[in-house]
Amino acid sequence: MNSTTTSAPVAPQVHLSPNQRAWMRFKRNRPAVIGGIALILLVLITIIWPLFSSPAIAKILPKQLTYSQEAISNAQFERPSANHWFGTDIHGRDLLTRIFYGARISLIVGAVGAFVSLIIGVSWGAIAGYVGGRTDNIMMRFVDIMYALPSIIFVIVLKSTFEKQLAGWLSKTFSPQTANYASMLFLFIGLGAVSWLTMARIVRGQVLSLRGRNFVEASRTLGASHARILWKHILPNIYGIIIVYLTLTVPAIILYESFLSYLGLGIQPPQASWGSLIAEAVQEINPIRIYWWLLVFPGAMLVSTLLALNFLGDGLRDAFDPRGNK
Repeated sequence: MNSTTTSAPVAPQVHLSPNQRAWMRFKRNRPAVIGGIALILLVLITIIWPLFSSPAIAKILPKQLTYSQEAISNAQFERPSANHWFGTDIHGRDLLTRIFYGARISLIVGAVGAFVSLIIGVSWGAIAGYVGGRTDNIMMRFVDIMYALPSIIFVIVLKSTFEKQLAGWLSKTFSPQTANYASMLFLFIGLGAVSWLTMARIVRGQVLSLRGRNFVEASRTLGASHARILWKHILPNIYGIIIVYLTLTVPAIILYESFLSYLGLGIQPPQASWGSLIAEAVQEINPIRIYWWLLVFPGAMLVSTLLALNFLGDGLRDAFDPRGNK
């Protein structure tokens, strides 16, 4: 008599797309997840912080969160206390409020630099890699020339040479008050001018490796235009690398801005960024008394944000790596 055996049902295989596998790998990277959450919270707090000083909201919040950025008091150089959690500066302004107002400018500078890197760098590198030949050679030699110039020195020269002309143009075209934003606008222009170079090289190399693939030749045979092949078939295959490098570009731009503000060439008072706050703190260091909170808290915020951005970039790099674990 033959005995029949029953086998356990086999669970159907779940086929995941490359993006779904990348997301699963990213979720397993705890430092990257923590960095991403920290950045989201920082951006949200930075956006809503100015609302805390409005009378309607201030009455339901602790007093320590409701100080205005411009509120000057007699509590100069007050240590961190129950009234001012991060202490006060030389004008009696609350340092916690100044730090989150400064975060707005520092993050905007980083975002603008990343946006410029995305638009110019991807377009330049994609066209150079796809067209190839003499066009590629000319375009990349221009990138090499830009690379040969020290980035910070190049930005300083541009800013020192043309900032007054930009301020005059803003004053005549719009209003005299807009001339105060010339420094910030030229900071965007100068940092944007040097932020796209590496992105262009990375995209060019990837496009060069993809333009001879079978799916590109098939699209070309079916009559697709060069623009459609480039933007619809080639670039979607490298957007993972583009996203990764964007997350690594933002901290570099923020660091550039902080250094320029530290030198007095970036954000000017009464506006504040993390770099300008650190520069103000350094000016108050003296052998008699050190107001340590003026340096420690802005520096800690800057370092923490840069670490979070780098953890996020490393996590995205590992997640989009096709050789990564499934």
